Amino acid sequence: MPQEITRLFDFAYYQQKMYPHGKCFNHKVNGVWTSVSTEEYITKANTISRFLLKLGIKKEDKIVVITSTNRPEWSMLDLAILQIGAINVPLYPNITVEDYEYIINHSDAEYCFVSDLDLFKKVDSIKKNTKLKAIYSFDILSETTNWNQLLELAADMELQPQIEVLKKEIDPKQTATIIYTSGTTGTPKGVMLSHFNLVSNTFDGKDMMDIPVGRFRVMSFLPVCHIFERFALYYYQYMGFEIYFAESIEKLGVNIKEVHPHFMPVVPRLIEKIYDKITATARELSLPKRIIFNWSVRVGKKFSPKKLESSIYNFKLNLARKLVFVKWKEAMGGEIRFMLSGSAALQPNLIRVFAAAEIPVIEGYGMTETSPGIALNSMIDGNNRTGSVGKILNNVTVKIAEDGEILVKGSNVMQGYYKDEKKTKESVIDGFLHTGDIGRMDADGYLYITDRKKEMFKTSGGKYIAPTHIEGMFKQSGFIEQIMVVGEGEKMPAALILINFDFVNKWAKQHQFEIKENLKALSNDSRVIDRIQKELDHYNPNFGKWEQIKKFELTPIDWTIDNGLLTPTLKIKRKQIMKKFQKLVTKIYS
Repeated sequence: MPQEITRLFDFAYYQQKMYPHGKCFNHKVNGVWTSVSTEEYITKANTISRFLLKLGIKKEDKIVVITSTNRPEWSMLDLAILQIGAINVPLYPNITVEDYEYIINHSDAEYCFVSDLDLFKKVDSIKKNTKLKAIYSFDILSETTNWNQLLELAADMELQPQIEVLKKEIDPKQTATIIYTSGTTGTPKGVMLSHFNLVSNTFDGKDMMDIPVGRFRVMSFLPVCHIFERFALYYYQYMGFEIYFAESIEKLGVNIKEVHPHFMPVVPRLIEKIYDKITATARELSLPKRIIFNWSVRVGKKFSPKKLESSIYNFKLNLARKLVFVKWKEAMGGEIRFMLSGSAALQPNLIRVFAAAEIPVIEGYGMTETSPGIALNSMIDGNNRTGSVGKILNNVTVKIAEDGEILVKGSNVMQGYYKDEKKTKESVIDGFLHTGDIGRMDADGYLYITDRKKEMFKTSGGKYIAPTHIEGMFKQSGFIEQIMVVGEGEKMPAALILINFDFVNKWAKQHQFEIKENLKALSNDSRVIDRIQKELDHYNPNFGKWEQIKKFELTPIDWTIDNGLLTPTLKIKRKQIMKKFQKLVTKIYS
C-alpha cells in the first residue's frame, strides 16, 4: 500500500493530492444529480472536525451516525470524526428504538447525527434514557441544529492547526469504528475495527480486482453502515471513481439507467429480485417471444468458460445475446463491467445466466469481524469460479477445522467485541477467528461455503440438515420469495414459505383464477398450495431422502426489514421468523 495511506482518512487526502476531481460524490437534490468535488468534501469535513472539537470531542469518543439513504454528508462526517481520533458508530435506520437505546448506551456515545425527521424522532424518543447530549441532522429540521448550521458555526479556521496535529498523532492500530451486528442471534455485538484493519483489507481486495485507476462510475445503494459498502467507499476514493448515491432501493432501476454505472456491489437477494422481475415481465410476452426468452435463459444457465470452446454453444449464446440478453444489459445501464456480490451465497444458475448476458457477478466472502474481506473471485485471467467465493486475499490465512468450520487469521481480523472480552475469547482462539461458517477448499485454492455452523441441525433420526443449501435451491422457483427450513429435533425437515405475491397472482390470472388482493388470501388458496407442492416435488430430488421437504406452510404476511424478519442486507432472521410463525410450525408437526 502507498506509504501515505495508513489511516482511513488518508484516502481522501490521497485523492486530493493525486487526482482531485469535481465528481467525487454525486446525489440527487430536488430531482437533479448534483456533484461534490474532492475539494468540497475535504473542506466541509474539516469544518465539521472543528465543530466537534468545539463540542469537546476527544480521542476515542464515540459518535453515532444514522442515515436512511447513502449521501455525501455521511462520508464527510466519517472523515471529520476519524481525523480527530474519535470513533464512528454507524447504525442501521431500520432497527428498533430498543436497539437504538441499547447500542447508544453500550457504546457510551454522547452525540448522534441522523439524516432526517423520522430518524430524529426515533432517537429523540429514547434520548432521555441515554447519555446523549445532542442529536444533529443532515436535513433542515425545526427540531434541531442541521448540517448547514454546523458548517456556519465552525467556519472560522482557529482550530484547524489542532486538527493537523491530531491527524499526525493517530496510530493506524487505533480503533476507527465500532460496528454493531444486526442481532440475528441475540444482543447486538460491537465489532471494533482499527484503521489498519480496514486500510490493509482495502488494498488486499484491490490486488484481487486489478482495476485501473480512473473515472469509472459506481452506484452506491447498500447501507453505508454495512461493512461491505463502507469498505467499497474507501476503495472508490483511492481509485478516483465517481460515486453515485441511489435515491432508494425502489428507485435503483431508474438511477442505474441515468448513471450507466461500470461497477456496483450487490447482495444475493437483489440479484434474485432483478431476475424475478425480468422473468415476470417475460410472462407478459406473446407466446413466440416467451419461447425465445425461455430458450435464451436455458442457454445462459449452461454458461461456463469451458462451454465457450464449443462452436455450437457459441452460436447459441450469440443468438441469445442479440435476441434477449442485450435488453438485460440495457436495463443495467449498458456499461456495467461486473457486480460484486457478498453477504450470502448466490445461486450458481444466476451467476451463469448473468455472465451469459455479459453482466458478470463476482462472489466474495467476508464478515464484519474481518473488515470485511476473506476471499474473492477475480476477473483476472478468467479466475471467477462459479459456486466458490474465490481465493484467499493476501495477508489472510484460512484453515478448515476438523468439523468443517472456516478459521481466519490476518491483518483483517477485528480487535475484538467492545466491552465483551468473553465473547472475544470465544471467537478468536490462537489468533484465528472462528467464523461460524462451514466450508471447504479445493485443490486450486478456491473456497466454498456450504452452510452456517449455527444454522445446521439434526432431525430426531440423527441426520444433519444444512438449511442454507436447501433454501438456495428452492429459491430458484419464481413462486417462492423466501423459504426457511425447519425441523430441529423433529422426524423430518419442513419449510415456512413466503410466496412471490406478484408472480403467483400473474400465474393465477393466466389460469383464470380469481385475483387475490392480499398475501393472506392468496396463501390460503388451495390451488396455490397445490402449485407450491409441485415446486417442492420438482426440487426435492436434488437432495437425499432425509433432506427433502416433506411438509410446508405458507406465511400470511411478508418478511421485511421493517417487521424484523429480514436483516438490512435482506437475509432471513431465523429466530424471529420461528417465533413469529410458531403456530404454523406446530401445525406442521402436529
